[in-house]
Amino acid sequence: MDLDLWTEKYRPPTLREIIGQESIIASLIKFVESKAVPHCLFTGPPGTSKTTAAMAMARDLFGDTFDRNFMELNASDERGIDVVRNQIKNFARTMPSGEAPFKILVLDEADHLTSDAQHALRRTMESYSQSCRMILICNYSSRIIPPIQSRCAIFKFSRLHDNEIAKRLKFIAKQEKIDLTSAGIDAIIYLTEGDMRAAINLLQAASSTGKEITDSIVFAISGRASPESIKKMLNNAYEGKYLDSQDVLRKLMHNEGVSPIDLIKQIHREVESLSLSNQEQMSILEQIAEIEFRIGEGANGEIQLAALLAHIGIGSERDE
Repeated sequence: MDLDLWTEKYRPPTLREIIGQESIIASLIKFVESKAVPHCLFTGPPGTSKTTAAMAMARDLFGDTFDRNFMELNASDERGIDVVRNQIKNFARTMPSGEAPFKILVLDEADHLTSDAQHALRRTMESYSQSCRMILICNYSSRIIPPIQSRCAIFKFSRLHDNEIAKRLKFIAKQEKIDLTSAGIDAIIYLTEGDMRAAINLLQAASSTGKEITDSIVFAISGRASPESIKKMLNNAYEGKYLDSQDVLRKLMHNEGVSPIDLIKQIHREVESLSLSNQEQMSILEQIAEIEFRIGEGANGEIQLAALLAHIGIGSERDE
């Protein structure tokens, strides 16, 4: 491939190319234009462009001096107080290169930092704020101590809308010459629940089959059950067809290899599709929570799910 074409195709994204977070991106663009970036805390679900936005902002701000003025650390790997005292402090205390007004340090998965490390970090943020701005990225802002939160501009990233993910998947499929059906797109969106990174990874995995990407291929590749199968199993249980619902359960677990923990999560999503009274739904949801806990603690998944199906069937008979 020609070098210029490769560079254009694989160049890093800019802030204006990030989709689904318009209000946040507008604020970051203003920071870049004014060259006045505060300490930031990016929080939200996985796959919603938090890390991409931080790196794009730094690239837009620094240009050719990006490599000298930018540093990224993953706090889930290095989360002790020594990292703050050594790596972070040494980077923050040195002056920026070129005409950059300051450096940018991105601390990904900052909610994995220990409490001691976070308390040491707050002092570093104050002492070297003139030479370095910090961007902390996390999934759960509640795990960041209040003194750090008060020093940051907090941006809460939301899950991406289904239409935005579908549009991006179609664009990628067109660029890579992949035959992606609308049913395949719907299946990817159903499984990834607003996570763009997971959606793209699932599309790539499904494309490895070399076939037209349909919903059946997507569910098979992901090791998850189709919503139709889950609904069929629940309806059979609710209508008193316990053996039929058991057959569907065994097929999903033994033939399709769906894990019990994934099944219980999908059952939780599909319970609303049943024609249930409020009382029935509350009873089943309570049982789902109990069984999810038991499976997580090591109980036999098939036995626990069979008990849930029995509970649904008994509940329907009790209300007759």
